[in-house]
Amino acid sequence: MVTGTVRNIVKIDEDRCTGCGECIISCAEGALAIIDGKARLVSEKYCDGLGNCLGCPEGAISIEERPADEFDEAAVEAHLKAEGNTGFSCPAETVTEFAGRTKTPSPTVETPASALQSRLGHWPVQLTLVPPTAPFLKDSDVVLAADCVPFACADFHRDFLADHALLVACPKLDDFPAHLEKLTVLLRQSGLKSLTVVHMEVPCCSGLVHLARQAILASGNVVPFNEVTIGVRGDRLAG
Repeated sequence: MVTGTVRNIVKIDEDRCTGCGECIISCAEGALAIIDGKARLVSEKYCDGLGNCLGCPEGAISIEERPADEFDEAAVEAHLKAEGNTGFSCPAETVTEFAGRTKTPSPTVETPASALQSRLGHWPVQLTLVPPTAPFLKDSDVVLAADCVPFACADFHRDFLADHALLVACPKLDDFPAHLEKLTVLLRQSGLKSLTVVHMEVPCCSGLVHLARQAILASGNVVPFNEVTIGVRGDRLAG
């Protein structure tokens, strides 16, 4: 006889699951694990049924309503401690602004590498993880950078992070519709002052520009918009 409260809980289609682990990263409660090459529900009481794991690239994750054990927050906390972590994701409540960040010069003959500091002023930076209400977005000039840009551009911190908030995304490998929806909401709610997209010269990376332009139009918040193109050798080609 099936017992338990009827509630929303995760359902995994094992035929579609490839074991990529994307859902594991998204689940802050540690309710999922890769077992024998497939995503599995570790325990019903760890799953809150809210669907943070629904971004599965194979569509193997869904939420169903069925009898299940009640979600147990205390059990989740104990489970995460036992696993030696506090969850795999970067939930909104961990939004942090770094106080006292000093402006440092770019490398020169006179400046030792040990004296250089990051100019990143907040965390998180991944577009998926940044809530529209993040305080560092309020009245800020925002840089939306493609994932590869900071690796190619040696002066990324000097040129783009001074007095700017940062968002990071990949137009080719990330979920474009999800990013479009998120950026639209962010533009509508955050109160940012301007948006600069910094992308690589490769054709697929221009998708980040299309993403930003569509989000601006959909949001109704027509902020000043700039585009910067970085070459694969790190040189600034345009913008």
